[in-house]
Amino acid sequence: MPLVKIDMIRGVRTPEEIKKLADVVQEIMLDKFAAPARDRYQVITQHEPYELIFEDTGLSIPRTDKLILIQIFQQGRDAEKKQAIYAALAERLENECGVPKTDLVVSCSANTKEDWSFGLGRAQFLTGEL
Repeated sequence: MPLVKIDMIRGVRTPEEIKKLADVVQEIMLDKFAAPARDRYQVITQHEPYELIFEDTGLSIPRTDKLILIQIFQQGRDAEKKQAIYAALAERLENECGVPKTDLVVSCSANTKEDWSFGLGRAQFLTGEL
């Protein structure tokens, strides 16, 4: 069950464009990470332009106000699946949402079953509810 955080600059996209972007990200989670169909956890945050500072780490990657940061918190995916996610996100977000590949930054972090509670004060992965 990936938790996906999507950060972008405020005012660059319409609500409809943001929904489309979130839907594409979810489709990729289902396809490449084999997430269950009703397993959608996304947080979308818009920032003032001065609140997102992304340099190119010496790679000469140009950035624009279309910058998107996607952080994926997940468990059990190997390097091959993570690379597939990076490639699919870059391709589909550019083709379907107009996000230049140079404006997409993705970070994938691992966590474990004990790191999750979906409510009721229980760790459902540990209690056997999930």
